[in-house]
Amino acid sequence: MTNPLALIALLPLLGFLLNGTFATALGGNRFPHKIAAAIGCAMPIAAFVLTIQAFLTLQGGGYEPLVAPLYRWALVGDHRFDITFYFDRLSAIMTLVVTGVGSVIHIYSTGYMHDDKSFGRFMAYLNLFLFFMLLLVLGRSLLVLFVGWEGVGLASYLLIGFWFDDAANAAAGRKAFITNRIGDAGFLLGMFLLYRAFGTLDMDTITMAFAAGQGAMVSAGLVGLFLFIGATGKSAQIPLYVWLPDAMAGPTPVSALIHAATMVTAGVYLVARMSGLYLQAPDVSQLMAVVGVLTAFLAATIALVQTDITKVLAYSTVSQLGFMFVALGVGAYGVAIFHVVTHAFFKACLFLGAGSVIHALGGEQDIRKMGGLRTRIPITFWTFLIATAAIAGIPGLAGFFSKDEILWFALASERGGAPWLWGMGAVTAFLTAFYMTRLLWLTFFGASRMSHEVEHHVHESPLSMTGVLGVLALLSIGGGYIGIPHFLEPLMPLPPVAASMSQYHTPLLYGSAMIAFAGVGLAVWLYRGPASRVDGLARSAGPVYRLLEGKYFVDELYAALFVRPLAWVSEHVFLRIGDRMIIDGTLNGLAAFAQRSAGWLGRVQTGSLQLYALLVMLGMVGALLWSWRHV
Repeated sequence: MTNPLALIALLPLLGFLLNGTFATALGGNRFPHKIAAAIGCAMPIAAFVLTIQAFLTLQGGGYEPLVAPLYRWALVGDHRFDITFYFDRLSAIMTLVVTGVGSVIHIYSTGYMHDDKSFGRFMAYLNLFLFFMLLLVLGRSLLVLFVGWEGVGLASYLLIGFWFDDAANAAAGRKAFITNRIGDAGFLLGMFLLYRAFGTLDMDTITMAFAAGQGAMVSAGLVGLFLFIGATGKSAQIPLYVWLPDAMAGPTPVSALIHAATMVTAGVYLVARMSGLYLQAPDVSQLMAVVGVLTAFLAATIALVQTDITKVLAYSTVSQLGFMFVALGVGAYGVAIFHVVTHAFFKACLFLGAGSVIHALGGEQDIRKMGGLRTRIPITFWTFLIATAAIAGIPGLAGFFSKDEILWFALASERGGAPWLWGMGAVTAFLTAFYMTRLLWLTFFGASRMSHEVEHHVHESPLSMTGVLGVLALLSIGGGYIGIPHFLEPLMPLPPVAASMSQYHTPLLYGSAMIAFAGVGLAVWLYRGPASRVDGLARSAGPVYRLLEGKYFVDELYAALFVRPLAWVSEHVFLRIGDRMIIDGTLNGLAAFAQRSAGWLGRVQTGSLQLYALLVMLGMVGALLWSWRHV
């Protein structure tokens, strides 16, 4: 089984090498787009087919994990560091999502990016991203996972700043890269502590050791906290969430790939994989739930007033990731992964649907300048409507099932569930239904607010894009019936439920549906009416509206507390004192000393024989005196 597991990851890497080599050697305009598209799409699709094969093998073997040692990376004394792939129930789900959703995003990109002069480079970067994400979810050890972890950080930097000719895009890529490095420092510290305690970084071994009560040699709480810091960076939780909204600077397929199926779920996967550790760290788990629910609420409130179609979806992603961490914090690891999967379906559909709208409007992204698109781009509209209903939590669709499970365990779990957690989660679910319906209404309903030039340009996207939207819309409908928590229960049992809460399960189920419909109804009532109604509400909100519009001014706060002080220290201390005075000053001083010494010694060479004889005699006398003194 070694070869198929290895090929799952290596095929996208091969696509990156082929497209990257030819696109660079021939130049973007000379490398045929059809060849780049064929290579870029064939490799992820082949990886998806191999993943299905591996899943069937796993199923046929009674779900006994498939272990595929590839090669020995390093041998330091008695310590071995191996590259080994590990395929169990959890990695099977994640690999299917990464290769499956990743493949349709590649297909969509062939239509969306067709006219881009750097199309071959773009497809190469997408393949590279997929390779590193597969390395992350297939790696048996934390070390291999960390290589993939850093790799998706690199690939996201390349993709977010893909149009780097625009300084804002390049800055967004740097922001994502640097913010994630802050979280990675915590990840490394946690990894070092685990290796010191157990002598291995194999996650299955470490998890079983903690589950068996053998983790006394290291503080589970401290290690869990360090790893959670890493997860807050990659999965955009407070305080490291600020990079993700700016990731919209990249092409829309990049947003779908990063926000839906891959990078941002890496932190959720890490915590779920290390569930044995977190079961022994209840305080850190409680902190995780608190950070998750606060992140979900904060991002949802910001999304209420965003006017860029992609920014609304970006803050929605941050909010949904917060829900996942609530589930992780109360011990419902399988439920968190369930929401990872359903979120991949409807959020990919939403981002790609937004890309279809932008494509139809010639690059316009301001929802205040849209409207009336329902009949102009009907396929995009209906798929966007389905995905919006799914994320809003409308009963029967994928998002309803996973979000309802999260809210239930946030209330009833004996591992940290609490009424206030459920209350904040319920309010956030209401806000989600509201701002997503607002987005849908302003984009597709009402009278057209487009300029004449833009309105004349409106057209439905090609089949390569609309076909993908149709597939994702179907998954947004049926994804909730997969039963992932039950499938993962042998690996990650659901937390026990407080006996006093059992009677509330069915009422809360109906309550979740009512919350979704209430959010949808309020948004329709507000935005269906005259514009003065919404404008009056914004004016009455006053400072609150400006606070939300300014995104709580968190970026400005970070700039004042960290960015500008560090920039000042860099310029005035490290650059002026360290670089110019110490390094340059030392080198320039040595050069000046050598020059002066050469000038002084050069005066001795006068060409006068009498002076040379005198100097020789003085040297001989000096040598005799020195010898006589030491006799």
